[in-house]
Amino acid sequence: MPLLSNLTILSLEQATTLPFLTQRLAREGARVIRIEPPGRGDPNRYVGRKFLDEDGMASYFLPNNCGKQAITLNLGDPEGRAILHSLISSLPVDIFATNNRPSSYAKLGIDYETLKAIRPNIIWLGTTGFGPDSDEAAYDPVLQARAGWMDLTGDPDGPPLVFGLPMVDLGASEHAYGALMKALYCRAVSGEGSRIDISMFRSTVSWMASPIMLTALGEHVTRRGNTHQFFAPASVYPTRDGYVYVAVGNDRQWEAITKLPGFESLADPRFAYQRNAGRIADVDQLNRRLAACTQAMTTADLATALNSIGVPIAKVNTLRDVLEDPLLREAFAHAHDERSGTEVILPPLAEVSDGGLAELSFPPRLGEHNEAIYSEVLGYGAAKVSDLQSRGII
Repeated sequence: MPLLSNLTILSLEQATTLPFLTQRLAREGARVIRIEPPGRGDPNRYVGRKFLDEDGMASYFLPNNCGKQAITLNLGDPEGRAILHSLISSLPVDIFATNNRPSSYAKLGIDYETLKAIRPNIIWLGTTGFGPDSDEAAYDPVLQARAGWMDLTGDPDGPPLVFGLPMVDLGASEHAYGALMKALYCRAVSGEGSRIDISMFRSTVSWMASPIMLTALGEHVTRRGNTHQFFAPASVYPTRDGYVYVAVGNDRQWEAITKLPGFESLADPRFAYQRNAGRIADVDQLNRRLAACTQAMTTADLATALNSIGVPIAKVNTLRDVLEDPLLREAFAHAHDERSGTEVILPPLAEVSDGGLAELSFPPRLGEHNEAIYSEVLGYGAAKVSDLQSRGII
């Protein structure tokens, strides 16, 4: 049985950070019910390619919403807030989560104090751009800029660049996951719920331990392209048929490279390459000389040669290559839609021993589970559900 199969989560969610978190919880067996406003729901439903011949199920929405149920509820209406509170009371809700801005908590009836009064041991999670004391709006690239990430990304003589993935969103999700596990442990020990506030800004800066410390000590840290501040050679190098990333982490590895056939010229005593400090001091010329050696070999032959001497190397894969990687091929998760025949493929979780994961349902349509949940939990008949829908309450 999946580990979290006894948990129920109500999540007022949109965009990426919170859906990514609750999708992981769903994969581990939790019952996740996502709440969206009636009408168009989560804006991400309309972002990306339209794979299905229907609105509200575009590609950007699909990967983070497998395994969930979906209801609509207008929390701007007093009747909608009353229904939410009835759900909190009637469902065995363990976690309520939201990524709304703090100024909306009280007026939507989702603030911690209100929900705690209904269910005292509830775990309440709010993810915001800058924490509960700021109502400033934020998106992932904005936070990358403010937290200094873009100052570290790109070529030294080029403009700052945004990272290729929404790592602020994903990193805050990981921090929220850890905080939830701690809160669940505390509740198991004490029986008490808790409030968790995740600041995406603080989450982002928390990854910057080395650059922040070095900057505070007066060392200049900035963009280095594909190279490393402290180790050389460490960069992307051309091969006869593509590119590889090579990372030399110590002098022993470098010495082993210089003994490979075709790489002997790198041991030239005129250059102080025997020690890492000498290689760092002459890194531009070093990289040009190493590239002249690597581009004479195929990617496969170079990987075989460097792996044989314990030097880390990887082909610069395309995403299609990643899908075919033999270490991952059996680990991808699948969610199939009986209605359209479409299948969503999800990457594996980090844990290798993930045999306790739940079977995933296809991402839900907007309000797909309205009738089931409102009838099952609150006892609403079909006429009541239809009336609420016609008045825009659900």
